[in-house]
Amino acid sequence: MKKLLFLTSELPYPGNSGGKLKSLQLLERLMDEYRVSLACPLKLDDRLHATPFLAEHRSLHKIMMRATDVARTPANLLRSYAQAMPLNVLRTANGALAAEIAAVIDEFDVVFIDHYEAAQYVPDSYQGLRVYHAHNAYHKLWQRYAEQGGNPAYRVAAAIECRRVRKAEVDLCEQSDLVFAAPNDIDALVTAGADRERMRETYHLGDDANLAQPALRRATTGRRLLYVGNLAWEPNSVGLHWFLERIWPQLKQAHPDIKLDIAGRGADAKLCQIAAEDEGIALHGFVENLEPLYRKARISIAPLTFGAGMKVKVLSAMARGLPVVTTEVGAEGINASHGQHMMINNEPEALTADILRLLSDAVLWQRLATESRDLVARQYTWQGLFQNMMAAMRRLESRQLSQRLPIHADNEVGPQWKSALT
Repeated sequence: MKKLLFLTSELPYPGNSGGKLKSLQLLERLMDEYRVSLACPLKLDDRLHATPFLAEHRSLHKIMMRATDVARTPANLLRSYAQAMPLNVLRTANGALAAEIAAVIDEFDVVFIDHYEAAQYVPDSYQGLRVYHAHNAYHKLWQRYAEQGGNPAYRVAAAIECRRVRKAEVDLCEQSDLVFAAPNDIDALVTAGADRERMRETYHLGDDANLAQPALRRATTGRRLLYVGNLAWEPNSVGLHWFLERIWPQLKQAHPDIKLDIAGRGADAKLCQIAAEDEGIALHGFVENLEPLYRKARISIAPLTFGAGMKVKVLSAMARGLPVVTTEVGAEGINASHGQHMMINNEPEALTADILRLLSDAVLWQRLATESRDLVARQYTWQGLFQNMMAAMRRLESRQLSQRLPIHADNEVGPQWKSALT
């Protein structure tokens, strides 16, 4: 059995966010095909979850982890400028972990790079196959943030970060033998300069176990909305505050009894205050089992104003048969049509009208509930996704190493980041 190093930027456990859910399921699927080792820094509360993760994954061959706590601060942003690397690359760097990986990396036939920040741990001398799994085209997220209104200094910093991340992502695509990315992210990376020939489609899917649940019944719901998302992730937080400022007051004016359930960790002080002062808003924190909230809600909302990649919370709600109201950013990468699979609009007035219509129109509600679920069952299940990904990796491995595409010397990723690992 071939040896694979799964190199990721954070502990892929527990599956309490879309990124971690994908990484965890992908890691476990790779363990069916390879003798897998794991290497990752431990950020924030990762250390709290390391022991239960290891207990559940005893069949991992080698495990390399190091605590890495570099805050997202102005001082560290300036440090990242001085070291000529994106901020998140700096925040993922750990010299001891790099040395530990370098000592054993030649044992592995394949290095699977999960998140672009993890690429810094692959030495330039490594001769095995490199597979890059792009969770997002992250430069698009920074670009969209730079285009938002608000603090001019933040927008300038975001524009600079967009350029730096774009270069890092394109360089990594050129360094890799195979790149997995969502269709919309492939388009963004190719537009930025990456080679489409190296790329294969993947998806960031929701909880397709929801497909096995019985259909929701509109008659058992009230005027109740559900928001699900990690509120420590800035696109989620900004989008929810935008909804509460621009849309929620109009909904309450139309229906004073309307309710909003918010499920997700990381709520900021402002959101906590809003919820405390509005009896229609319930702030639940992280919710491990969303089923009770799904059954009470009539609509799932995903009011994203910027971001990148496919949205797990949207696909999870679709799989459950809960009609979704979202923006073009929230629907990105999903083969969905407005009015058939979900309601998609960007303007606050249009989103407000969509929600009000779904609250009252039973025929539209049932159409979205049924069609969205059918779409997920046809196109967005983990089993079908991983079958395709493993097939692409087997085809790659069937080539002789001498037939690999050359890595261009002017696209090296490693050397410019080495100072972060000392």
